[in-house]
Amino acid sequence: METSFLEKQVRLPFSNRTVSFKYALVHACYWLLVTGFFLYEKRYLIYKASLNFFAICVVARVALLIVIAYLNLHYFLPKYLLRKKYGQYFGLVLLSILGYLFIQSFFDYYLYGYVIGPMRNSNIVEALSYNFFSTLWYLALMVALKLSIDWYEQQRILQKIVVEKLNAEVNFLRSQVNPHFLFNILNNLYALTLKKSDLAPEVVLKLSEMMEYMLYDSDDSTVSLDKEISYLHNYIELERIRYDNNPDISLEVAGNPDGKEIAPLLLLPLVENAFKHGVSRKSDKGWLHGKIRVGASALEITIENSKSNATARDSKGGIGLANLRKRLELLYPSRHSLRIDDQQERFSVFMEINFANA
Repeated sequence: METSFLEKQVRLPFSNRTVSFKYALVHACYWLLVTGFFLYEKRYLIYKASLNFFAICVVARVALLIVIAYLNLHYFLPKYLLRKKYGQYFGLVLLSILGYLFIQSFFDYYLYGYVIGPMRNSNIVEALSYNFFSTLWYLALMVALKLSIDWYEQQRILQKIVVEKLNAEVNFLRSQVNPHFLFNILNNLYALTLKKSDLAPEVVLKLSEMMEYMLYDSDDSTVSLDKEISYLHNYIELERIRYDNNPDISLEVAGNPDGKEIAPLLLLPLVENAFKHGVSRKSDKGWLHGKIRVGASALEITIENSKSNATARDSKGGIGLANLRKRLELLYPSRHSLRIDDQQERFSVFMEINFANA
């Protein structure tokens, strides 16, 4: 996967450590805001002292804050705080702030007490107090910024892991559909060849079309709905041939599927289940009625089939619908509905999927 521009790595100055461009950009914006604040706050120095003192005051403050901030972020915090060495961490942070205080406060004492002079009374205690709390404030903001960025990156990585896990589960569930489908269709073709039916070439042709769909289209995350419905029509026609062109096997489609997308092989388990556990279990001719309604915002499909009173599901009977339910939960969370109505002589399944772009 190609790395995005914001994720590209850049080397930090005076260090072999690299960070993402996004990290560098966020920190650069932060320090530009801090510098802008000091430029605004100290602008009066241009008139009261000189442009040189104004520049020295702003540059000295920002540079000292940068040194303390990154000393804390890249050395004190990972080496002491994250290892639960709290005493050493807070002691070193305090020492770094004290170092800043002595440098900056004596500069302020000189600037305000001797250069500007009568503007204000110079007070070393007041200078120390102001610089201590202002430094503590900027240091806290920097730590909060780092923790926020780290939290965001952790959430992004966790989300990526979740998506990859869901994709793996979906691919696993979909891989179980293909062998199941082939098993049923090849059984149908085998039965026709035993009868030496003239319909066998038609079955091979339809099977070829369906295999093309499975091999070249169903690997995509979504396919066009009209292709999925066409695939379902072929499957039903193959099954109808198996049951001597039973006229009571039908699929009606209402609405326009053009432009709609759906996960591949999602409708098949409903029909597959109806044939396997319904029509094929009837001693006389069974029936199957399917209805698909394509709306502007949702797809609805209902499959009803006859059911024998003596039908008893074998241990493999629930694989298709169980996998379908899992796939729906993974692919369409909070955007689907699957209802089963199991009666004595009739079995029906209703599925609804809300389109993402609705």
